[in-house]
Order: sequence, then structure tokens, then C-alpha cells
Amino acid sequence: MRLAVIPARGGSKRIPRKNIRAFAGRPMIGYAIAAAREAAVFDRIVVSTDDAQIAAIAREQGAEVPFQRPPELSDDTAGTMPVIQHAIAALAAEGWQADAVCCIYPAVPLLQARALRDALALLDQGGCDYVFPVLEFPSAVQRALLRAPDGTTRAMYPEHADTRSQDLAPAYHDAGQFYWGRADAWRRGTSPHLGAKTLVLPHWAAVDIDTPDDWARAEALFAAAQSTQRPQDGR
Repeated sequence: MRLAVIPARGGSKRIPRKNIRAFAGRPMIGYAIAAAREAAVFDRIVVSTDDAQIAAIAREQGAEVPFQRPPELSDDTAGTMPVIQHAIAALAAEGWQADAVCCIYPAVPLLQARALRDALALLDQGGCDYVFPVLEFPSAVQRALLRAPDGTTRAMYPEHADTRSQDLAPAYHDAGQFYWGRADAWRRGTSPHLGAKTLVLPHWAAVDIDTPDDWARAEALFAAAQSTQRPQDGR
């Protein structure tokens, strides 16, 4: 059985009420729910929240909210792993067991259903406990600079200061959208970044939304995708 868990607590501080704030005319969390539904690979789509308003909106958008997240998993220090473990255990207590679990973050308006399906296909191939999407750094990380308060800079990797960018291996970072994992790996607390396979996304397909500037950039990318009629559901 395949489970999607969308963790959405109510106490976002940098962007208040981020998870349900309107984004292009829809509550933000609605995009994660819609992508999960459109992927058509989940037996259940569950939102884990401590917030009654988020729960109500999640249900309106087509997700289940079968339990309330406990306070100790709802503060600023709560990590993703214990939240997913709690969701798995809460459903198991009802007699429902998951084999594969996908944690989908709630602020992912650019998430495509196709990415969820493609990542699941990688997980099903075996050889890993998790699969998650990544983005290539736009510039060579080996040519990174460190900047002092007075504005002076120095090379972070001096050995590559004069290496041509095209001669350097590309580097990638977590896209921050979702983690597909085997239920046993989640239960054990194995980090998604250990022994995982990754799915490379195009740069327009993901943005991390933590600040108002990030929100504005996400809106611009979303509008651009809509104007070019790029499919948002991967079909």
C-alpha cells in the first residue's frame, strides 16, 4: 500500500500561514494534494497537522486528516522524520499498513505528478531506501567564494580557483519537494539522504519558499509555466 503524507503545521513564522495562504487563487497546500491525486499512485493521501483550519482546507482540497498531530511534533524544532513516523504508526494503529511512503511538503506549487510517478519507478527498481528530486547548482560549486564582512572574498576551494567551469563535475542539491521511501526505512529513522537515488528536475520545476522573495519568485515561475502551457500535472 502506498501512502502520501503532507506535513503542514500551523506555526509558520517567516511567512505566516504559508501552508494555506492563497497562491494563484488556491490555498498553497492544495497544489501538493492535487499533484498527489493526479499522480494516481497513492492508496491514501493524508495531511498531518496540528491546525484545525489547515485540516479543514486539506479536506476541501481532497486529502484525509484522520488524526491530529501532537503538540510535541508541531513546534519549530520538530523534524520531518518523527512526523512521518507518527503518521505511519497512527494509521497502523487503525489496522492500515503502508509499504511505501512519500512525504510531500505542503509549499510545492510547481510539483508535477509526473515527478512523483518517476521517483516511485526508481524506488521500485530497488537498490535504495529512498528517492528524492534534486536540482543542479546553476554555477560550479567548486568555484564558490567566501565573503568577509568588509567585502573581500577568497576561494572556498583554492585548488579550483583557476579551473575552467566546464572541466568541473556538476553538483546537485535537494529540491525540497518530496521523499519517497520504504515504510521500514522511515520506521527505522534512516535519513533520506543516505543510500538514496535521485531524480533530476529542470530548474523551473522547483523553488524553496521560505521568504517573501522566494514566494514572489515562485509566483513568477508558476505564471511563466502557465503562460507557456507547460503541464503542471505531468500528463
